[in-house]
Amino acid sequence: MWVRGHPTALGIAFLSSPKAGASSDWSLVIDPRRLTVLRALADHGTVRAAAETLYLTPSAVSQQLTALEQEAGQALLIRRGRRVELTAAGELLAEHAKAVLAEVERAEASMAACAAGTVGRVEVASFASAITRVVAPSITALRATAPGVTVLVRDAEAHNSLLMLLAGETDIAISMEYGATVRSDEDRLTRYPLYAEPFDAVLPPRHPLCERESLPVTELGESDWIAPLPGNPCREVAQTCFADAGFAPPITHTSDDFHAVVALVAAGTGMALVPRSAIPTEHGAEVRPLRDRVPTRRVFAAVRRGREEHPLLRRVLDALLACSEEL
Repeated sequence: MWVRGHPTALGIAFLSSPKAGASSDWSLVIDPRRLTVLRALADHGTVRAAAETLYLTPSAVSQQLTALEQEAGQALLIRRGRRVELTAAGELLAEHAKAVLAEVERAEASMAACAAGTVGRVEVASFASAITRVVAPSITALRATAPGVTVLVRDAEAHNSLLMLLAGETDIAISMEYGATVRSDEDRLTRYPLYAEPFDAVLPPRHPLCERESLPVTELGESDWIAPLPGNPCREVAQTCFADAGFAPPITHTSDDFHAVVALVAAGTGMALVPRSAIPTEHGAEVRPLRDRVPTRRVFAAVRRGREEHPLLRRVLDALLACSEEL
């Protein structure tokens, strides 16, 4: 059967060289299910044996073979009474059927693995310290338990990761609770708490407050401050903390990179509040824990509402949650 255009969803298209004067977009469409019947006939030699193998009636097998001949556009069988033999074209197509059916089975196996969450790609957008604390360890764990799952990581600040998630640019976002922005999207997101950590005060060397083992927030107002850029949730957390303590310190330097923030503190340009896991090991500044109204970064993973049970996402989420439990 010759048709114009593209093959149907169930068909396999074999392009043919056009005849003189014919359009160049003719294609031959063959139903791969009928190739299964042809292959069974070639393997077992008789219609009856092929029917028994395929759990069909001999009549149904004959009908499928007749339809296949119509699709191929040439004779595939030589019928001699009750016996059937393959023509040269039939033998050629039966050989092709081996490769076609192998690819079909390979596709079915891949789709089954994808449905089971054992193979596929998941994109995760996360800020740097969460990549270190939970995302990278999760990738290591998945490599052992689900080597077919590939996790692609994109570095993004907490507020940007949520925007990427809502825009469909990533599959999972690692973010933190802050203000009303996240809560306004509660009906669009499903969140999974990962971990919480305090903000610590980072002080310049030899600052008078360095003599204290811990600091109340109320004593931090008389200094210049270094903070993330406007819009960064960590800046919002710090400003809320200061407002609750009754002051609004001047912000003289800004950076979303906490390594840079701590370096500026070490250079004596001001103080900062930094999430504990974001403070570099070697920094040259002084770090003190806070007491009384300690600001906290509450980190969570989020997916778009309705995708919570997607097998691939579920597997990566479970790995993130398992790694967060070990913190």
